[in-house]
Amino acid sequence: MADPGNPTLAGRVAFTYPAFTLYQVARFCIVLATEMQAVAIGWQVYEITKRPLDLGFVGLAQFLPGILLFLVSGHAADRYDRRKVLTLGYAGFAVCSALLLGITLRGAHSVFPIYVVSVLVGVVRSFNGPASRAILPVLVPEEVFHSAFAWGATIFQTATILGPAAGGLIYASFRGPAGVYAGAMITAAAAAISMLGVKPQFRPRPREAFSWKTVLAGMHYIWHEKLVLGSISLDMFAVLLGGAVWLLPAFASDILRTGPWGLGLLRCAPAIGAAAMALLLAYRPMRNRVGVKMLWCVFGFGVCTILFGISHSLALSMIALVLVGATDMVSVVVRGILIQLATPNEMRGRVNAVDMIFIGTSNELGGFESGATAAWLGVVPAVIVGGAGAIIVTALWAWMFPELRNADQLPSVESERKIPAPLA
Repeated sequence: MADPGNPTLAGRVAFTYPAFTLYQVARFCIVLATEMQAVAIGWQVYEITKRPLDLGFVGLAQFLPGILLFLVSGHAADRYDRRKVLTLGYAGFAVCSALLLGITLRGAHSVFPIYVVSVLVGVVRSFNGPASRAILPVLVPEEVFHSAFAWGATIFQTATILGPAAGGLIYASFRGPAGVYAGAMITAAAAAISMLGVKPQFRPRPREAFSWKTVLAGMHYIWHEKLVLGSISLDMFAVLLGGAVWLLPAFASDILRTGPWGLGLLRCAPAIGAAAMALLLAYRPMRNRVGVKMLWCVFGFGVCTILFGISHSLALSMIALVLVGATDMVSVVVRGILIQLATPNEMRGRVNAVDMIFIGTSNELGGFESGATAAWLGVVPAVIVGGAGAIIVTALWAWMFPELRNADQLPSVESERKIPAPLA
């Protein structure tokens, strides 16, 4: 077992737990698959219509199922075996990739079938997200959870770096999205197989009867925990206004004058910054003044978004996006640890389902907002206005949520569980 007195070994001790390692392998594969697929969908849709608004509709198609199903999906994550829910979810992603491959091979002259599959992706994600986020605290013991969470974020961002880059290169090499969808299908299937080997050990969760009271428990918990509410709503509104990822196909094609390979580089740039920050936090977790640090980083997120919006250079745009990812990762880690550790295990799925709505609002609905704003103002003004909005939101939240501004340390784990012994 790693010597906890050695900071280098202690930073990697989470990987001595087999369930954690296998889970991260599965998660790496599924993120790689979905990121590859996202590049192909974005470029394919923009090639068909040449309208930024249609890029926003892809985000809307993936967001709406989450809004409609989050109460059910959160309850499912708390009531059923989360490992089985994730395995089925990963298999569902593979089926969606297979459908996109079939649509492409038959000749895609309309974006409507792509939107239909995007809705199915949203359905799968609505069940996969809460279970994925709720399972982590039962894979490692309390004393290494902060490091394990940061390592998970690092692996996630590494896949987010490699996925878009691979998707763009495969798209260019095969002169179309068919190769990307085939690769995504195989990779998602590998994630499902890896997930079968994850065997977390914890005390059986009490199975609450299905009722409106139990279904709405996650919303009730977040509303009364102002620190949690402030952190996730700050991140939601900042990314909702400042998110530029959904407009990257338009920037790559019309502003930076590059092709699918350039789009892949742009999409992986935020993940490079996020992975670097997550790796830093894995070895040097935040010890104090976490609220102030989070607020300053969200402010920096808005500034870097504006820098990206005014750039006409591929190199400068990538630097700006790297900084966007690094500053955003701080709020991701703070919010994630707050939710995973401060929430009782038996209701963690429902709380995470509500948080997934906040995330979906900022990401997928943010994509629709960006597309609509770009159709109205143009792609460059849309990103600049969004970055300015993120800065304003930061100032407002610092005033409205003193609990967030004054937060000093992150919580320790509360849930009841039995953790398997590490490997020798």
